[in-house]
Amino acid sequence: ADKLRLVNSLSKTGAVVAVTGDGTNDAPALNQAAVGLAMGKAGTAVAKEASDIILLDDSFGSIATAVKWGRALYLNIQKFILFQLTINVVACGIALLGPFIGIQLPLTVMQMLWVNLIMDTFAALALATEPPEERVMEKKPRGADDFIVSPQMLKSIFSVGLIFLALLIVAIRFPVFSERTLSSISPDDMKKGTIETTAFFTFFVLLQFWNQFNARTLGSTKSAFSGILENPYFLSISGAILIGQILIVTFGGQAFRVVPLPAPMWITLIALTSSVLWIGEIVRFIARLREPKDVASRTPVAS
Repeated sequence: ADKLRLVNSLSKTGAVVAVTGDGTNDAPALNQAAVGLAMGKAGTAVAKEASDIILLDDSFGSIATAVKWGRALYLNIQKFILFQLTINVVACGIALLGPFIGIQLPLTVMQMLWVNLIMDTFAALALATEPPEERVMEKKPRGADDFIVSPQMLKSIFSVGLIFLALLIVAIRFPVFSERTLSSISPDDMKKGTIETTAFFTFFVLLQFWNQFNARTLGSTKSAFSGILENPYFLSISGAILIGQILIVTFGGQAFRVVPLPAPMWITLIALTSSVLWIGEIVRFIARLREPKDVASRTPVAS
């Protein structure tokens, strides 16, 4: 009864209440709480039935572990949303501005399918497998009504998205990849595939490739390469994207409306697009320099 009154009182203040219990008398409180945790070994059947989570090892340390993984999963979802919305802002920007400045996105249906495969399937697998960081438990609990797209994410989405948009417009309007501009290429040449259209397609994909590394740093000032060896899935999927693009450009032919690119062009494209990552690294490095040096002075906030 005391537990139930305490749960009701805290719930009225807007708090998200978690309750642990193992006895039959704990069932009302376990049922009323936002999260009820019953003991798997010592708990009664009634307590387990009323709970949301069962601690199989009866260890309170498992609660902290569950919170850590829950926060990590939420953050990984945010990373994927950040990555995907950035590219969507770019695509929508070109679609909206195109009629006014006389350009359109020179990508074929098959090329867009590959781009969407990277945006959706590959990015979700790569970013969802990020392991939790210890510092995730030092952050304050988020509000129950907080929108999953945070102000920090919006700032990143529109700032990076506008940079991508500007780069792509420049690549279309000016002779970046050869002496011809993309906007001057005839529809017949577009259908056959040219060096310019293939380079633009690769340019667009590589921007996403490098931005995927930036997305994994959401919520921290760490380097994009920090702990990357601890996530072989991210490395494998990133490698698959890069190898897949090389194979498509080299052997895709008429199916993808592409032509093989010479090695110097590949080096140029990788160098140009990787600047997205290096600029992000510089920004995060400056942010790390501004962080308090005394880590011990930060008081972890329990969830």
